[in-house]
Amino acid sequence: MLRLLALGILSALFFSSTFILNRAMSLAGGHWVWTASLRYGYMGLFLCLWLILTGKARLLREVSAIFRQHWRFWIMSGSIGFGLFYAAITFSAAYAAGWVVAATWQITLLATPVVLWFLGRRVPTKGILFSLLIFIGIVLVNVEHATKTSWHDVLLGGLPVLVAAFAYPFGNQMVWEARQGGHAWLPHIDHPALENTVVRVLLMTLGSLPVWLILLLVTQPPPPPNEQLLNTALVALCSGLIATSIFLYARHLAVNAYELAAVDATQSTEVLFSLLGEILLLHGAWPGALGLAGIGLTVLGLVLYLLAQTKDRTPVLD
Repeated sequence: MLRLLALGILSALFFSSTFILNRAMSLAGGHWVWTASLRYGYMGLFLCLWLILTGKARLLREVSAIFRQHWRFWIMSGSIGFGLFYAAITFSAAYAAGWVVAATWQITLLATPVVLWFLGRRVPTKGILFSLLIFIGIVLVNVEHATKTSWHDVLLGGLPVLVAAFAYPFGNQMVWEARQGGHAWLPHIDHPALENTVVRVLLMTLGSLPVWLILLLVTQPPPPPNEQLLNTALVALCSGLIATSIFLYARHLAVNAYELAAVDATQSTEVLFSLLGEILLLHGAWPGALGLAGIGLTVLGLVLYLLAQTKDRTPVLD
């Protein structure tokens, strides 16, 4: 369990770059569709280069074959887990500070058990009760945000994050379920190449491409500035490649629903990393009393949640 937690927190550190850099690009006038689509364009390139440079270029042929054989599944899981998730996250950056988006994103801790339940898995009730502390913390953070801006900005900055919080675990869990088999509406994809985390991320990245093409055609944003090209590449490297690979690898090591939920819970530390990063790099202001209380409850909820999971290791995914 400690190894899973360490991997989850490390991935959260790299994931926090998303909230900081997305906010920076929004403040500089960069269009959110470019922020989202360029990241996954870079991700596809970086993932392919990674496989080539690590002597695993042969896996690119396997990726092509797996995608062609189950293209409907990969478009569905990639569009939800990467497309819908990140489009919503980048849109929200125009209306809320990075750490506020990161704090609101922690509602994924409540979303994950719902996703597991929807896909037929049992979930720990005790963990859900403790995670309500995180929900209260999120409410406090957004109430403070409203006092400094407006409820209009809170809704446009918060509701998309709510959608993203469900989309990300749902898309990733679809891949996990497809590998396990047993679902009537999901294919059973039993292929040795899927043991490689980079392969799974690349397949979902390819599956998300239709979303980016549609968004670009619909919004027709102006050309991205050079700074946005650079920052989206950094996000793709730090968050898209490094963080996502570490996070999915940790989920891959999980053997039951409790450990899956615990790995997802470590993402709450993104709030702290995002807050510090925004203050140091973007000269953001420290949150007020409500904001600090919200962050405190989020961290407390995380600690209590993880303590609850270590007391029960009952396998529930068999």
